[in-house]
Amino acid sequence: MRILVQRIARGWVEWGGTATDRAETGMLCLIGFHRADARGVLEPMAGKMLHLRIFEDDNGRMNHALQDVRGRLIVVPQFTLHADCRKGRRPSFTDAMEPEKAGEYFQEFLRICRETQPDLIAGEFGTHMNVHLVNDGPVTFLLDSRELIP
Repeated sequence: MRILVQRIARGWVEWGGTATDRAETGMLCLIGFHRADARGVLEPMAGKMLHLRIFEDDNGRMNHALQDVRGRLIVVPQFTLHADCRKGRRPSFTDAMEPEKAGEYFQEFLRICRETQPDLIAGEFGTHMNVHLVNDGPVTFLLDSRELIP
């Protein structure tokens, strides 16, 4: 599982004529599942993402997590995080989890996140979306379950 975490000053998602609420100050996280991921990665990865201290304190140091700054969370599914671009010019997506299972994992991941962030904003799984954000910093981190969870 990979999560691309971006600290945002503003963000929202649109699809099919629908726009989500807009977030001011928060995180926009792109979520991708690997075909070998087990459900056991969801909770620790959600915890890592939600408690990552990427917001500045009064001294300009990244010491605050999302809840500390009362920020909003936007979660967007993105299977392309597991693209393999090593060969040729066309990405291969064979490492990405099959859509039906990934959709179930995404819904479970949202459920886990809502325990801490009940007002999170979610993208729509399996839909072409326009993701709008102003990256604050820019500050961007890549979390990979294969590196974080033994």
